[in-house]
Amino acid sequence: MFLFKRSGYWKDVRPTGMVGDFVEVWKQAGHNRWRIAAVSAACTFGVFYVMSTQEAKGPHPPPKVTYISVLKQHRTDAEIMAENVANQAAKEANARELARRDKEVRELYKTIGRMSGMDVEKIAREADAQDAAAEKAERERIDATLRRSGVEAPKLTPDPAAR
Repeated sequence: MFLFKRSGYWKDVRPTGMVGDFVEVWKQAGHNRWRIAAVSAACTFGVFYVMSTQEAKGPHPPPKVTYISVLKQHRTDAEIMAENVANQAAKEANARELARRDKEVRELYKTIGRMSGMDVEKIAREADAQDAAAEKAERERIDATLRRSGVEAPKLTPDPAAR
């Protein structure tokens, strides 16, 4: 009788077959059995050594969400409107600054292209044509989606300051 009751996975495990198979393979190995055992042990040790030297970190904790709590609770409509106008002015100033920087970078690349012997005007025309074609395709895709949904598409005019 067993001292411990087998349960779960171990109730179907019988080590006698495993031990018998090992003895049979050990006998078949002949005079190379100790070499095979040494190589197997070395490989196992090497794999476990490499695994033990690895450094692993768990996933980053999710960010803590802080809701905006700096706005006064009982603001008037005039205060809200003034804040919105100020925010829009700051947004437009930021957009102008980004456009200025992009223009400087484009000019820098054009200068490098000219010094390299490239036809930068032709490259710029081709890029503008590709951009226009992409914008047209996007507008057509949006118009088709709106037509399918039964909504009339608004007439959009390209913003020259966006380039």
